[in-house]
Amino acid sequence: MASVGINKVILAGNLGKDPEVRHLEGGAVVANFPLATTETYKDKSGNKVEQTEWHNIVLWRAQAEYAEKFLKKGNTILVEGKLKTRTWEDKDKNKRYTTEVYGDSITILIGNRRDENNTYQNPNSIGSSTEINSPNAPTAAAESDDFSS
Repeated sequence: MASVGINKVILAGNLGKDPEVRHLEGGAVVANFPLATTETYKDKSGNKVEQTEWHNIVLWRAQAEYAEKFLKKGNTILVEGKLKTRTWEDKDKNKRYTTEVYGDSITILIGNRRDENNTYQNPNSIGSSTEINSPNAPTAAAESDDFSS
Protein backbone atom coordinates (compact mmCIF):
# COMPACT_ATOMS: atom_id res chain seq x y z
CA MET A 1 0.00 0.00 0.00
CA ALA A 2 1.41 3.38 -1.02
CA SER A 3 1.63 6.12 1.56
CA VAL A 4 -0.07 9.42 0.80
CA GLY A 5 0.70 12.74 2.43
CA ILE A 6 -0.37 16.33 2.05
CA ASN A 7 1.70 19.18 3.42
CA LYS A 8 -0.31 22.38 2.82
CA VAL A 9 -0.50 25.46 5.03
CA ILE A 10 -2.67 28.55 4.57
CA LEU A 11 -2.15 31.42 7.02
CA ALA A 12 -3.55 34.93 7.19
CA GLY A 13 -1.87 37.24 9.65
CA ASN A 14 0.28 40.29 10.32
CA LEU A 15 4.01 40.67 9.77
CA GLY A 16 5.81 41.00 13.10
CA LYS A 17 8.75 42.85 11.51
CA ASP A 18 10.10 43.84 8.10
CA PRO A 19 11.35 40.85 6.09
CA GLU A 20 15.03 39.99 6.50
CA VAL A 21 16.29 39.47 2.95
CA ARG A 22 19.57 37.81 1.98
CA HIS A 23 21.11 37.58 -1.49
CA LEU A 24 23.01 34.31 -1.67
CA GLU A 25 25.86 33.18 -3.91
CA GLY A 26 24.50 32.05 -7.26
CA GLY A 27 21.80 34.72 -7.27
CA ALA A 28 19.22 33.08 -5.00
CA VAL A 29 17.28 35.41 -2.71
CA VAL A 30 15.67 34.33 0.57
CA ALA A 31 13.40 36.32 2.89
CA ASN A 32 12.44 35.45 6.46
CA PHE A 33 9.90 37.10 8.75
CA PRO A 34 7.58 36.26 11.63
CA LEU A 35 3.83 36.18 10.97
CA ALA A 36 1.29 36.53 13.78
CA THR A 37 -2.09 34.83 13.57
CA THR A 38 -4.63 35.74 16.23
CA GLU A 39 -7.72 33.82 17.28
CA THR A 40 -10.41 35.62 19.24
CA TYR A 41 -12.99 33.89 21.42
CA LYS A 42 -15.06 34.49 24.55
CA ASP A 43 -14.19 32.72 27.79
CA LYS A 44 -16.73 31.24 30.22
CA SER A 45 -17.29 34.68 31.75
CA GLY A 46 -18.02 36.23 28.35
CA ASN A 47 -14.75 38.16 28.22
CA LYS A 48 -13.02 38.53 24.86
CA VAL A 49 -9.75 36.57 24.74
CA GLU A 50 -7.11 36.86 22.00
CA GLN A 51 -4.56 34.11 21.46
CA THR A 52 -1.64 34.85 19.13
CA GLU A 53 0.59 32.26 17.47
CA TRP A 54 3.86 33.21 15.75
CA HIS A 55 4.99 31.46 12.56
CA ASN A 56 8.41 31.66 10.87
CA ILE A 57 7.91 32.35 7.14
CA VAL A 58 10.56 31.62 4.49
CA LEU A 59 10.24 32.88 0.91
CA TRP A 60 12.59 32.16 -1.99
CA ARG A 61 13.52 33.95 -5.23
CA ALA A 62 10.62 35.89 -6.79
CA GLN A 63 8.57 35.76 -3.60
CA ALA A 64 11.57 36.96 -1.57
CA GLU A 65 12.20 39.83 -4.00
CA TYR A 66 8.52 40.78 -3.78
CA ALA A 67 8.72 40.70 0.03
CA GLU A 68 11.80 42.93 -0.03
CA LYS A 69 10.00 45.55 -2.16
CA PHE A 70 6.48 45.51 -0.74
CA LEU A 71 6.13 43.82 2.65
CA LYS A 72 6.53 45.81 5.85
CA LYS A 73 5.90 45.22 9.54
CA GLY A 74 2.17 45.30 10.21
CA ASN A 75 1.03 44.24 6.71
CA THR A 76 -1.80 41.71 6.73
CA ILE A 77 -1.01 38.96 4.25
CA LEU A 78 -2.12 35.52 3.15
CA VAL A 79 0.63 32.89 2.80
CA GLU A 80 0.19 29.49 1.18
CA GLY A 81 2.94 26.93 1.43
CA LYS A 82 4.18 23.92 3.34
CA LEU A 83 5.74 23.10 6.70
CA LYS A 84 9.41 22.21 6.89
CA THR A 85 11.41 21.36 10.02
CA ARG A 86 15.13 22.08 10.23
CA THR A 87 17.54 20.55 12.73
CA TRP A 88 20.81 21.99 14.00
CA GLU A 89 23.17 21.88 16.98
CA ASP A 90 23.49 24.88 19.26
CA LYS A 91 26.78 26.05 20.77
CA ASP A 92 26.38 23.50 23.62
CA LYS A 93 25.92 20.63 21.11
CA ASN A 94 22.21 20.30 21.93
CA LYS A 95 20.02 19.23 19.03
CA ARG A 96 17.54 22.02 18.17
CA TYR A 97 14.56 22.12 15.85
CA THR A 98 12.55 24.83 14.17
CA THR A 99 9.47 24.50 12.01
CA GLU A 100 9.01 27.04 9.24
CA VAL A 101 6.40 27.76 6.60
CA TYR A 102 8.00 27.72 3.13
CA GLY A 103 5.74 30.05 1.16
CA ASP A 104 4.70 29.19 -2.38
CA SER A 105 2.50 32.28 -2.78
CA ILE A 106 1.78 35.47 -0.88
CA THR A 107 -1.08 37.94 -1.14
CA ILE A 108 -1.24 41.35 0.53
CA LEU A 109 -4.65 41.60 2.16
CA ILE A 110 -4.28 44.90 4.02
CA GLY A 111 -1.29 47.16 4.44
CA ASN A 112 0.96 49.77 3.01
CA ARG A 113 4.16 49.81 1.00
CA ARG A 114 6.80 52.48 0.49
CA ASP A 115 7.33 54.10 -2.89
CA GLU A 116 10.63 55.45 -4.25
CA ASN A 117 10.19 58.65 -2.19
CA ASN A 118 9.92 56.58 1.00
CA THR A 119 6.26 57.53 1.44
CA TYR A 120 3.58 54.94 2.02
CA GLN A 121 1.21 53.82 -0.72
CA ASN A 122 -1.62 51.30 -0.37
CA PRO A 123 -1.25 48.64 -3.10
CA ASN A 124 -4.91 47.70 -2.58
CA SER A 125 -6.32 51.17 -3.18
CA ILE A 126 -8.44 49.98 -6.11
CA GLY A 127 -9.86 47.09 -4.13
CA SER A 128 -7.72 44.27 -5.47
CA SER A 129 -5.05 42.28 -3.71
CA THR A 130 -1.45 41.94 -4.80
CA GLU A 131 -0.41 38.34 -5.37
CA ILE A 132 2.66 36.56 -6.62
CA ASN A 133 1.97 33.01 -7.72
CA SER A 134 2.96 32.70 -11.34
CA PRO A 135 3.78 29.44 -13.12
CA ASN A 136 7.32 30.77 -13.69
CA ALA A 137 7.89 31.70 -10.05
CA PRO A 138 10.00 29.12 -8.23
CA THR A 139 8.49 27.53 -5.17
CA ALA A 140 10.16 26.76 -1.89
CA ALA A 141 10.08 23.07 -2.84
CA ALA A 142 12.62 23.76 -5.56
CA GLU A 143 15.09 25.26 -3.11
CA SER A 144 17.65 23.75 -0.81
CA ASP A 145 17.56 23.79 2.98
CA ASP A 146 21.16 24.96 2.88
CA PHE A 147 21.10 28.73 3.43
CA SER A 148 24.81 29.01 2.68
CA SER A 149 24.65 28.17 -1.02
